[in-house]
Amino acid sequence: MTSRLLVLGGTHFLGVHVVEAALARGHEVATFSRGVSGAPPPGARALHGDRDDPAALPAALDGWTPDLVVDTSAQTRAAADNAAAVLGGVSGYAFTSSLNAYRTWPPGPVPDEQSPTWDTPDDEYGPVKAHAERVLAAALPGRFLTARAGLVVGPHDRLYRLGWWLDRIAAGGRVVVPDALDQPIALVDARDLAGWLVQAAERGLAGPVNATGPAGMTTLGGLLDTCRTVTGSDAEWVPVPEDDLLAAGVQEWVHLPLWLRAETARTAWDVGTARARELGLPSRPLGDTVADTWAWQRSAPRPTPPAGRPLPGLPADLEARLLAG
Repeated sequence: MTSRLLVLGGTHFLGVHVVEAALARGHEVATFSRGVSGAPPPGARALHGDRDDPAALPAALDGWTPDLVVDTSAQTRAAADNAAAVLGGVSGYAFTSSLNAYRTWPPGPVPDEQSPTWDTPDDEYGPVKAHAERVLAAALPGRFLTARAGLVVGPHDRLYRLGWWLDRIAAGGRVVVPDALDQPIALVDARDLAGWLVQAAERGLAGPVNATGPAGMTTLGGLLDTCRTVTGSDAEWVPVPEDDLLAAGVQEWVHLPLWLRAETARTAWDVGTARARELGLPSRPLGDTVADTWAWQRSAPRPTPPAGRPLPGLPADLEARLLAG
């Protein structure tokens, strides 16, 4: 049945895939965003406003009443509060939260969705997500699903974590990698997550779900090997011990994206996803995700750094020192 589906966000990465999935399922789709990240995919109505302004969403809707909501963008407490005040009457609301909503993650483990979440008033990412979960769940009893997402990758990913590895490996030669290629890692393709979120809203599913790939799905080395295969590279891994990386000033997750120190990695990827599997969250083959990301990336402009922060990746001079080490 065709419904009016509102995407909060909808103009980049996960939101783009949500819009495309909703359109493919025959919904009438509108997006609500500030309008600074470009237009939504063709076929969706673009509504503009600042979620932190309590008057913005009602003004933008202007009588267009959604039946369903997929929320990919709540970054502040006010954004969640304002959405709860306006959208409590929809029949299904799927919210993209984060594993960071858990008090214990990282490093974890997170055996199931009953692990404690943040309840502090500060404005850090995890506590804000946990606040959004609480206020939206209260406004939509029995109709609110919160997807606590882990590592999301795929086409249109502008965060440039997997993207940096693809570019660096494609360039070939000797490549610095952590001496921890057996580190487990789990991820979810943005297209799998997006389509599932749309269907969750349609079904009126409720409750928290750890929305990531199954524990043990691959390793860091397996992911990098897949990048090498997909790009057709002659890259040669040069494993560097953790102590040497840290002594050289290499920052985990930043300079070597997706790498975590051993003491964190030991449990960070141990996340129970039984409920996600029961509710139908798919997990497509890793090779398909990496190949499709590389195909998109070859024709996409490289992302610009966020204000005041560099893009992820190992600086060339630092890599040269480590290779010479």
